[in-house]
Amino acid sequence: MTPTSKVLLVALGAGVLGAGVGLWTAGPGPLLQSELGQRALQTAMSASAPPAPAGLAVAERGEIIPTLRLPDLDGRTVELPTAHAGRPLLINFWASWCGPCIEEMPELDRFAASQGANGVQVVGIALDDADAVRAFLRHTPVDYPILLDQPGPRDTGVQLGNPKGVLPFTALVDADGRLRKQKIGPFQPGEIDGWVRE
Repeated sequence: MTPTSKVLLVALGAGVLGAGVGLWTAGPGPLLQSELGQRALQTAMSASAPPAPAGLAVAERGEIIPTLRLPDLDGRTVELPTAHAGRPLLINFWASWCGPCIEEMPELDRFAASQGANGVQVVGIALDDADAVRAFLRHTPVDYPILLDQPGPRDTGVQLGNPKGVLPFTALVDADGRLRKQKIGPFQPGEIDGWVRE
């Protein structure tokens, strides 16, 4: 073995050891907060998920999303992305019983408030019972629209690339209605601004 090979082998071993220690001490959080980590997680989840039900339109990154028709809390039907045409959408899937979803809601609300009339429109889709959502929002209100859906193999989260129904799940749709990014797991404070710009 040449001296250069030994140095490369030691460097490789140190890198693997460092990554292992990092995951052991900090958990997968830093990896999952990266775009590379999110893409790897999406690929792994899609590979192990059952196929989408026949006839269900499922968007791929870079494609126009299917029209999503869902009721708001007053029972009115809202169509996405049409209801906010010309604006990027940050669509966040959550439930009132999901701890990480609840933890990230103040961050989503802060980001939504910072966007003004022409910025990114945040839309929450609760995969939950309407009464539970209303009760939750009475004590934890948000200023962005909330729509309702029922979890299952044909829900709108599946249509935007979340075949296993993991919550929270967020999809970024550009102003032209194309799916740009997906994130599994909660946003940390201050993370959304950079995630949207990447």
